Amino acid sequence: MSTDAPTPPPRPLEQRIADTRRRLDGDVDVWVASADPTSGTPYLVPLSFLWDGARVLISTPAASPTARNLTATRQARLGLGLTRDVVLVEGTVTAHTAAELGDATCDAFAAKTGFDPRELRTEYGWFRVTPRRVQAWREADELTGRELMRDGAWLR
Repeated sequence: MSTDAPTPPPRPLEQRIADTRRRLDGDVDVWVASADPTSGTPYLVPLSFLWDGARVLISTPAASPTARNLTATRQARLGLGLTRDVVLVEGTVTAHTAAELGDATCDAFAAKTGFDPRELRTEYGWFRVTPRRVQAWREADELTGRELMRDGAWLR
């Protein structure tokens, strides 16, 4: 059995941005990387998310290492997709309560993810990640030009 399927040519910037936005709109889960501000111990967890067109909203138990790290450092790195079709997002983090976000936002999160942290006994923190840098690539031939957003602005 041959695995020599033809490799599509590298996507132009506009197509990569469109594909990335489609993934942010359509995917449900994201890998969230954070680090302990004192020890530097890294944490990587899968969380459900909601993209509002400008920010990624995630929720995790308020007492978890991830919540503590996000609150302390105000930084996160997110990974979507497979290793051969990946989107990496580096962003700044703001912490919120469900009350601060409002019912409409929390309801949208629950509808998209099938998960409503407000219904659980454990207290959950809510975090918005505002992208500052976004990269995307499929294969090695897309490593050049993988940066799609810099300093919070989509490239043109």
